[in-house]
Formats: sequence, C-alpha cells, structure tokens
Amino acid sequence: MSLGERRILLVIGGGIAAYKTLDLIRRLRERGASVRAILTRAAAEFVTPLSVASLTGDKVYQDLFSLTDEAEIGHIELSRAADLLVVAPATANLMARMAAGLADDLATTALLATDKPVLIAPAMNVRMWEHRATRRNLAQLQEDGVLVVGPNEGPMACNEFGFGRMAEPLEIVAAIEKFFDRGDAPQALATPRLASPDPVSAPVTGPQPLSGKRILVTSGPTHEPIDPVRYLANRSSGKQGHAIAGALARLGAEVVLVSGPVALPDPAGVEVVHVETADQMLRACEAALPVDAAICAAAVADWRVASNADEKMKKQPGGEPPSLRLVENPDILATLSHHASARPRLVVGFAAETQNVVEFAITKRIRKGCDWIVANDVSPKTGIMGGDANTVHLITGGNIEDWPEMSKQDVAQRLASRIAGELNATTMTADDMDWDQP
Repeated sequence: MSLGERRILLVIGGGIAAYKTLDLIRRLRERGASVRAILTRAAAEFVTPLSVASLTGDKVYQDLFSLTDEAEIGHIELSRAADLLVVAPATANLMARMAAGLADDLATTALLATDKPVLIAPAMNVRMWEHRATRRNLAQLQEDGVLVVGPNEGPMACNEFGFGRMAEPLEIVAAIEKFFDRGDAPQALATPRLASPDPVSAPVTGPQPLSGKRILVTSGPTHEPIDPVRYLANRSSGKQGHAIAGALARLGAEVVLVSGPVALPDPAGVEVVHVETADQMLRACEAALPVDAAICAAAVADWRVASNADEKMKKQPGGEPPSLRLVENPDILATLSHHASARPRLVVGFAAETQNVVEFAITKRIRKGCDWIVANDVSPKTGIMGGDANTVHLITGGNIEDWPEMSKQDVAQRLASRIAGELNATTMTADDMDWDQP
C-alpha cells in the first residue's frame, strides 16, 4: 500500500530500540510518506539527530524552548500538521507521562497539544511491561483512543524472556497502513480497554505478524463410537485449542480449526471443520494441507472399537458384558510431523500427562518427530482438564520453558506470539532498556 502524501510525526523515545526507528523512517519514506521527527533527550543517546535528519530529509526537533523552532513552526503546529503521530519506542516512562497528561518536554507537549490520532510502539523490560503501573497507563491510553502496536515477546538482552520487545519496523508500517486503509476517522484507532489487569491477555489492535500464514489447529476430544448411543472419549473441553485458534487469527493468520465435539462457540475469524472421530480428524487435517504450522492441541483418543455395532447393544439379563476389541487410532501428530510432501514448517504437539510430565513430554517430542511440545499436568487435582486455567511447559528442542499458571486465553496468546516469532524468524534485540527520562 502507498502512503503517498501522508504526513507522519515520529516521536522517538529514549530506549535502546530507538535504533529501529532509522529503518522505520526508511520504510515509511519508501512508501511515499513524509516524516518529521521529534527526538527526546534520552533518544539522542542512542541515535544522532544527524542520522535521523538524513533519513527524514527534514529538520529534527528536540528543544521545547528553541526560539528558532518556535518562530519557524511552533510545537502546536508541529503536532497538528501531521496525519498521524507515532511514538516509537514508547518507553515505560514516556507512556506514564502521556497517560498523566504531562507536558514537560517537546515530545510530551506535542502529544498533549495534538488533535490527531496517536499510535505507540511500547518497548521495555518484561517486568516493567507487567508492572501494575504500566497496566494502568496502558489502559488509560487505550481509553483515550491510542492505538497500540506490540510489544512482541522474545528473549531480551538482560537475559530475560517475555513481552517487551518493540514491534519490528514493518509491523509498525503495517499498523499505519491498516489505519489509513480504514479511513482517517480517529475512532478507527480505538482499541478495546483492558478487561483485566493483565496487558498480556488484553486484545490490542496493531500489526498482523501472521498475515499471509496459514495455520492448522486441532482441538477438543474425539468420540469413537461403540454403538449408535455409546462412545469412547476423554474429558477434554477444547478450551485451550479453541483459544489458540482465536489468538492466531487475531495475529492475522488464516486458521483452519479441526474440532472434535465440544460445547464451545466457533472462534471469530476462523474456518472450522467439525469432526467426531480420529479418522475424520486426520482426513480433515490432511485436506487442510499445505500449512505453515500445525498446532495439535486435540486430545485424540488412542484407541477405537475395532467394529462398532450398528444397533444399540442390549444388556441381557444374566448375560456377560460384551467384549470390546480395541485397535489403535491413527497418530495425527506423527503423521503431520513425518508428512512426505507437505510437512508444515512448524509442528507443535501437546502432552497431557498425570506424572513425570516433562520427562514424558521430551520422549514424546522425539518419538512423534514434532518441533515443539506443550506439556501439562492433567491429573484431577490440577483442575486443568475442562477448567479455565493452565500451567504448561514449552519444550523446544533442548530448551524447556516453565510457564507460570495463567488462563488458557493467556497461554494461547503467549504461544501464538512465539509461533509468530518462529515463522517470521525474528532475531534477538535489546529492546528492554528504558532511558527516557525527562
């Protein structure tokens, strides 16, 4: 999409992710946008005014009390001459000052004086992102109609892992294009207010990192018929698999959800194929290929009755119970992992165990041939099977990540973000620093 004649005012905050804004400017100008930049005092420690000016082709604004700048174009006009204000990186400090309505430097004064839409790309340490103060500030900014792009999840330079990495330049560009594609109305930027105090679980409007990706998800149990009224099954509710499908769709993926029998509504924006048996699920999965990733969250029954009865089996007075001969069901995870012609780039399995959870999951990953496996303890005391919370271990090759207990929706969003990073081959950056002091 062209951004020809669009005017962007870029406020560069004082985080180490500021270096990404140089590429952001280049990408915007490639698409025809004109870019002016405000550089905070801390941002100038990471990128030079000369480098920013060279890329924007315009003066860089830094000082609120510059007589020359005020004479040429005052801070009021500077903030209102743009079609969109973009704050990148939006550090924790800068977000707090925006939420409080402070105007103690040129950046915050311009942001407070503007009557134009604002988009922010947060970047900070994961603990700062999860802090209650940042949660409140984010909620206030969203209430004010600010569009939020990111942050992404991944490793940080401080050897921590989590949400806090600034969105990549092309993701920010995609969010800008999406806004202008919707039209110039400020309400197009509005994002849902946090329904809970956890920003990780809150839906945010922004980039589409999985746009163009097709992903297969399996969910729920399978029902293996014994006769027309009885079947073999398990206690899976499908809540985790459905949540994953929805989270992937919100990141822009084309999602095919193959679902066993569940009492859940179909996730929005997802193509759903309803099945009952393992055989049907396998056929539906193979019909969905090729895909970029397959997430096998369904609790597929291991066995089925070799020959199910056409009529209801009747109990005979004094008779012996019928003998059921079981045969093994097809292994959907292994089939996709070893598919000869259309193996997905990423195959993720699930391991629901009641003992030796991580040990069994590691063995299962190797045996099945999948890339990642998500393991959890489904013993009755945990309440996970059929419940709304989950505690999982993500096993990726030689790495084991022990995730804290969280809602299944939060697990889904975190896993979807990891999948997006893997499919987009994101690299480690040092976006976790926050130097933006007034």
